[in-house]
Amino acid sequence: MTLANHRLRPSGDRPRAGSPVLVFGDVLDDIIVSPRTAEVAGSETAATIRHRAGGSAANTAAWLGSLGVEVSFVGRVGTADLQRHSRLLADAGVVARLAYDAHDPTGTVVITVDGSSRTMFTDRGAGASLGPDDVPDDLVAGAGLVHFTGYTVAQSRSPVAFRRLVGRAREAGALVSVAPGSGSIVRRFGASAFLGAVQGADLFFPSDETARELTGLDEPVAAATALAERFGVVALVTDDGGAIVASRDLPPVVVDSVTSRWVDSVGLVDAFSAGFIAVWPTSRSLVIAGRSGARAAARAAGVAGGRPPA
Repeated sequence: MTLANHRLRPSGDRPRAGSPVLVFGDVLDDIIVSPRTAEVAGSETAATIRHRAGGSAANTAAWLGSLGVEVSFVGRVGTADLQRHSRLLADAGVVARLAYDAHDPTGTVVITVDGSSRTMFTDRGAGASLGPDDVPDDLVAGAGLVHFTGYTVAQSRSPVAFRRLVGRAREAGALVSVAPGSGSIVRRFGASAFLGAVQGADLFFPSDETARELTGLDEPVAAATALAERFGVVALVTDDGGAIVASRDLPPVVVDSVTSRWVDSVGLVDAFSAGFIAVWPTSRSLVIAGRSGARAAARAAGVAGGRPPA
């Protein structure tokens, strides 16, 4: 399959080029564990352990800010972490509107990393009570694109609030973008139910594993093509940071990964999504946006954790 400069024609006048991006969802603390020796059950294992700010949605917002995109973020943390997480996001160029919880702490994820494989132990903490109706109307009204993740969908009791958020974005003339998250999220939620909850998204960023869970198809091009029948544009992000990018109207294209130093895969899809979103409103090119996503993913692979380097 050759890499051609396919272009997707805009639908109406959306999105408004240059309008801010609004990201809504999880902001967490990551504890990243990379064993240096083989694990032996019941014993001590030498490891490299890093503490990083994380959360798929917050990571995407931070990458967008680092790429020069005007971006706002809505999330929820524990009271003790409000200033710290606000400052970290601000340092990345993000305008953060963080709610705080006096009873639950900021969510934490312990991630064990072995090459491109990883296992996550997750406590959503204060973020578990965040819902789509918490997104302020003024931010939606000013946005050119609204982005959220599957982790927030999975903790919601009903898809109705997400449909309201999609409707509010539509009324504001904004595109809707979704990164569904890990395959385990989809398995627990149910593929059909998940697809119904995010129906109407214009941009969709699954990993290879998650696309298989959603479609039942093992071949990435086939899975991306099937999902593109439901969403406007699908960028299936491969494990090496490349992608299969498909739309309803054009043949899928393969975007190669960008060679880089590899530290871990944490935040790979988050960074790719940001790179794609950063240029999509002006380029409307599957390839140009895909290459931008791959460059951002390569940068993410070269640092510990899911945020851009300071």
